Amino acid sequence: MNDQPNRPHQPYDPYGQQPQAPQAWPGQGHQGHQGYEDPQAAQQYTQQWQGQTWETQNHQAVPSAQAQAQAADPETAILTPQSPPRRSAAPAGADSPAPGYGPATVGGNTRVTDAQRARAEGRSPIIEPGIQPAALTALLGLLLAGAAAVGTYALLVPLVVLQAVTAAGWFRLNGMWPARQGIALGFAGALAADAALLASDRSPAAILGTLGVWVLLALVLQLRSHADPDERMYGLMATVATSALAIVAGGYLAAAADAVTVGAVAVAVAVLARALPLPTPASVVVSLLAAAGGGIAAGQVTDLGTSGALLGAGAAACALIGHRVASYDYPSRFVHFTAGVALPLAAAAPAVYVLGRALA
Repeated sequence: MNDQPNRPHQPYDPYGQQPQAPQAWPGQGHQGHQGYEDPQAAQQYTQQWQGQTWETQNHQAVPSAQAQAQAADPETAILTPQSPPRRSAAPAGADSPAPGYGPATVGGNTRVTDAQRARAEGRSPIIEPGIQPAALTALLGLLLAGAAAVGTYALLVPLVVLQAVTAAGWFRLNGMWPARQGIALGFAGALAADAALLASDRSPAAILGTLGVWVLLALVLQLRSHADPDERMYGLMATVATSALAIVAGGYLAAAADAVTVGAVAVAVAVLARALPLPTPASVVVSLLAAAGGGIAAGQVTDLGTSGALLGAGAAACALIGHRVASYDYPSRFVHFTAGVALPLAAAAPAVYVLGRALA
C-alpha cells in the first residue's frame, strides 16, 4: 500500500521522477485518487484562459431577469448552457468586436457591407467622390480640350487614358474585382472604335458598328462560361456596360475640335463646382451655371461663340449624371479615383458630339 499523502499531480520529468497516475476530476469518485484539498495548490495547476473567447460566454451564469428576457425575445439570446449554440441574429453593428462583423458565434457571421449597414441604419448609401477626384477630372478635361486644339492624334493620348480608367472603374463600381478579362475586353473595344474612327475619317458609324460587334462578343464569351446562370448574367451586363461606356467615350474623337474644347472645359468647371460643400440641389444649379459660363468663355476662343453656353450646359448635365452614378452604393476610394474621375467625361461625350454638330 502507498502510505504517502496525496499530492498534486506533477508533470512528467524525463530525467528523474516517473509520471504518477493522473488525478481524478473534481466530483468524480475513484479509489485512491481524491480531489485537491488545498484550493491554492489546485489553482496553481489549473489551466487559466488568457483573453476572451466565445467559450467563456457559454459558461456565464444568467440571472433570472435575463432568462425571462431571453424567453420573451429569443433572437437576442446569449449563448448559455441552457440555450444551445446557434448563429447570432443580432442586427448589424450591435456591439460587434470588429468593424463590420457581428458578435462571435459557433456558426460565424457573414460580412456586412457598408451599403447594407447604411440602409439598416437609415442612412443614404451615397458618397460623392470629393475634391481630389474632381480635380483629376478637371485636369483630364483640360488635357482633352488642349489636345483637341492641337490635332486628332494629339487627342488620342488623353482619350485612351479616359477609356482605360472608365473600363476599370465601372467593373469595380459594380463590385466585380478582380475582373481582368472584362476590363481588357471593354478597353479593347474602345481601342477598336478609335481605330475604326480614324480609318473612316471620324465617322460616327464606326462607334455604332464597334459597339454592336462587342456586345455580340461579350455574349459569346459569357455563354462559354461555367459560372452560375445568375453570375453569368451579371457579368454579361457589366461587360456590355463597360464596353459601351468606353466605346461611347470615343465620341470626342468623332466630334468637331471646337466642340471638344468647349465641352471638356465645361465638364471640368462643372465637376469642380459640384465638389463644393453645398446642399445637393444648390450644388447642381451652381454646377450648371458654372458650366454655361465656362462654355461661353471657351466659345470665345473658338468659332462657337456664345452658343458654347448651351453646349457647356448640356455636357455638364450628362457629366453630373455620371458623377452621381459613381457616388452610389458606398463606393470605395478606388472607385472614386477611377469611375469618379472618368464617368463624368465619358457620359458627356455623346452630348458634345450631338450639340457640336447642331450648333456648328
